[in-house]
Amino acid sequence: MSRALRVRLERLYRTFDHVNAASDPVHIVRRYRSPDDREIVGFCAASLAFGRVASVLASIEALLAVMGSSPADFVRRFDPALDGRRLRPLGHRWIRGGDLVALMAILQRMLRESGSIEEFFAGGDDPDAPDVGAALEVFSTRALHTTRRPAYGRPMKRPGVCYFFPRPSAGSACKRLNLFLRWMVRRDAIDLGVWSRVSPARLIVPLDTHVIRLGRCLHLTRYATPGWKMAEEITAALRAIDPGDPVRYDFSLCHVGMMNACGYGRAQQDSRCPLKGLCQPSRSA
Repeated sequence: MSRALRVRLERLYRTFDHVNAASDPVHIVRRYRSPDDREIVGFCAASLAFGRVASVLASIEALLAVMGSSPADFVRRFDPALDGRRLRPLGHRWIRGGDLVALMAILQRMLRESGSIEEFFAGGDDPDAPDVGAALEVFSTRALHTTRRPAYGRPMKRPGVCYFFPRPSAGSACKRLNLFLRWMVRRDAIDLGVWSRVSPARLIVPLDTHVIRLGRCLHLTRYATPGWKMAEEITAALRAIDPGDPVRYDFSLCHVGMMNACGYGRAQQDSRCPLKGLCQPSRSA
């Protein structure tokens, strides 16, 4: 099974490893040439990457229209009182403009204290740790220590900006943070390879609906409930196939699901799936 799956996943990876493979938020990030801008735009784009693709892309573009030609410079000089006025009318699903103001303040603090998001992340990372789970825990905890009063005007028990900084210890799969890390750490036709201080071998798969379905269909996980444990287990199964770069298959697996080719739990079974014969869509994982 592992060898057959490796062969089929490699074929699938090559099918999608080109910039015009599918509509995806990462292509917006690619428009920017400066590593500083790619890092900031990447974090913002990944943070808003939930919901329908068309809605996600529209929300990212609306935010970037406010941030201007150099989003990194916008963050560095960000003034909540002045620049916040242009952000407050924006929103994405349950995210409101005030949450985006708070996000800009947090990103500004990262740049001021560490020079980049990468260095801020590295400040809480142990490069000898088997994966990035502990580093994400520290990263989100430190980020949310930033004062949020200018964004919200009063203390709030759990403001919307907390959604951008989940923690594995709370059971979250940290899908958007892991997506951001994939874009920043890996380098191929899709991912940008902006960072150099984190090894691709330590990444965790961004656990979205499509990867969950494919993961269960291919029996890469025994878990039925999405969360950090499921993300770890699917990643471990992929790491057995490629120890140095386990999440390299994420983009292609995700887009098999987005194309509705996966038949898990559906009447079509695996009739349209490029992994046909390896999956068992009618069985529970």
